[in-house]
Amino acid sequence: MSESLTSENPFALASDLPHGLPPFDRIADADFGPAFEAGLAGHRAELEKIATDPEPPTVENTLVALERAGRLLNRVSAVFFNLTSSDTNPARQGLQAEIAPKLAAHHDAIHLDPRLYARIRALYEQRDSLGLEPDSAWLLERRHTDFQRAGAGLPPGDQQRLRELNEELSKLSTTFQENLLRDTNELAVVVDDEAELAGLAPETIAAAREAAISRAVDGRYLLSLNLPTSQPLLGSLENRALRERLFRASISRGNRDNANDNKGVLTRIASLRAERARLLGYPHHAGYVISDQTAHTADTAIGLLERLAPAAVANAKRDAEELQRFLEQDLPGAKLEPWDWAFYGERVRKARYDIDEATLRPYFELDRVLRDGVFFAANKLYGLNFTERHDLPVYHPEVRVFEVTDADGTPRGLFLGDYYTRDSKRGGAWMNTFVDQSRLLGERTVVVNNLNISRPPDGEPTLLTFDEVVTAFHEFGHALHALLSDVRYPYFSGTSVPRDFVEYPSQVNEMWMLWPEVLANYAKHYRTGEPLPQRLVEKLRESAQYGQGHDTTEYLAASLLDQAWHTISPDDDLSDAVAFESAALEKAGVALAVIPPRYRSTYFAHIFSGGYSAGYYSYIWSEVLDADTVEWFKENGGLTRANGDHFRKTLLSRGGSIDSMQAFRDFRGRDPEIAPLLERRGLTGA
Repeated sequence: MSESLTSENPFALASDLPHGLPPFDRIADADFGPAFEAGLAGHRAELEKIATDPEPPTVENTLVALERAGRLLNRVSAVFFNLTSSDTNPARQGLQAEIAPKLAAHHDAIHLDPRLYARIRALYEQRDSLGLEPDSAWLLERRHTDFQRAGAGLPPGDQQRLRELNEELSKLSTTFQENLLRDTNELAVVVDDEAELAGLAPETIAAAREAAISRAVDGRYLLSLNLPTSQPLLGSLENRALRERLFRASISRGNRDNANDNKGVLTRIASLRAERARLLGYPHHAGYVISDQTAHTADTAIGLLERLAPAAVANAKRDAEELQRFLEQDLPGAKLEPWDWAFYGERVRKARYDIDEATLRPYFELDRVLRDGVFFAANKLYGLNFTERHDLPVYHPEVRVFEVTDADGTPRGLFLGDYYTRDSKRGGAWMNTFVDQSRLLGERTVVVNNLNISRPPDGEPTLLTFDEVVTAFHEFGHALHALLSDVRYPYFSGTSVPRDFVEYPSQVNEMWMLWPEVLANYAKHYRTGEPLPQRLVEKLRESAQYGQGHDTTEYLAASLLDQAWHTISPDDDLSDAVAFESAALEKAGVALAVIPPRYRSTYFAHIFSGGYSAGYYSYIWSEVLDADTVEWFKENGGLTRANGDHFRKTLLSRGGSIDSMQAFRDFRGRDPEIAPLLERRGLTGA
């Protein structure tokens, strides 16, 4: 591949589309390889110039120069890795397997370059006499930490081994992701007889019919798998045998001893991470990761999980007894199984609170949830306005683009929504950026939310489950963190904060979905326009704590499993991944047969192919901050511009340009308290 790009390559120059939106209509798969090679070569040249600068290091010729370097590489990486998650294909998968280790080696070369490290260290040692502005001082602190954590101080032999570990880990992560995508698609459940789908809404059945057609199994019905263990359809399917089929398909992903099996991949990943941590002077991978998070130590993170586990398990066991009684009314003598929990949980919810998923869905039409719910709340809080743009190119026909402006018309950037599931998209829901805000570079945010909602037949409305509405508000909380970013350096942009802090603003944004003014604005019947009946609104609020025993237990099981995999030593026996998982859950006290972890190891993408290794605890850690913040909003009048502006000014706009816990203190006026979380989850006995 050439190390220079022709002008025809769409990555050669910064995009001239609004806010730097990538020119998707001009990007072909063949463009990525040359752009990566040119981007790597160009970045190496820029770094060499910084490293060999004869002038003594300064903020401008070292720190700022590093911030300005690598723009081409950033452009192509942002597009490529978004697409490998959202809309992959064999060509992209092949290039990902090729380029991932090259990028790992490239980043190692930066942080293991003794000349660059010497310049950073020289600045760091004289930091108190430089008169730096706060964000520059924090950038120097973070850069110095990055070099140290990357092994810059290791002897040459250890640095070479570190490079080898990082390269192999990069390859293995890609393999895990590809195996999981293939196995997820292969394990989609095909149903021959519509009668087996009793309990599903007509539009869900129609979507399953359309999905079958797309897989060339016309005349049948295809139930695709979502990423977590518990599949959404388990709450509605009346056919117990089909529920079992769907559940067993879910938990077998990556664990079938076939070409897609992930057991050997994940144990190798865990072992190599442990070796790398030891090389860097840490007791284990969790110690390495969490030392740079707001929790600071693995013991602190694990301590929170262990504090919550007994009450969660006790609550779950009480709920299980009630569900067992409901099951026996249908099937005397039957034993409650994991594939029964969601179904009978809905029965209990309906009996106790008189609500069920089928009743709610007609009030949660996607476009109305988006415009009159998600965007409406953002307008009330932050003054943001959203204008859909149909004239801009997208990477897939299902993607929507909205221009975002402040109340005074000042541009904030672009928001892209990619809401439907497809075979080329990985499971789950997430936020990514194509362009990061930076005053230094004069760039505004281009951000995308991905969900995995089943697409209805053409002409039919997209009706969401309650959980999908929660997810839409959650992921948009991440988007707001990016859109409201107002930082100088790209290093600090938007969600560039510690992993155990990044979920906090997005979890806060969930509160607005049931806020009276917001709910009344979007929760309207898609046919009649009638608002969600007040009795259902009240029941939704009453039922908020129902099922928390189950939900907290399955989450804690996954989080503790993550810690178990990442507190091993390189010498531990990992020959049997399934046995290791079972032993870890037993030891943690969360091994409930009827409540498997939210993710089993072989499809735990967050920790083996995503960015959450040793960090899945961060959701509950962030929820401590979230619950305390919700209390602040309630105490101060709720959905107001004054409250939104305070949250924006003290926290959302600052990205990573300040210590994250200091940002929380600037917002809240004190350190976080755990009591609101315990109350929210019904764990006050913990």
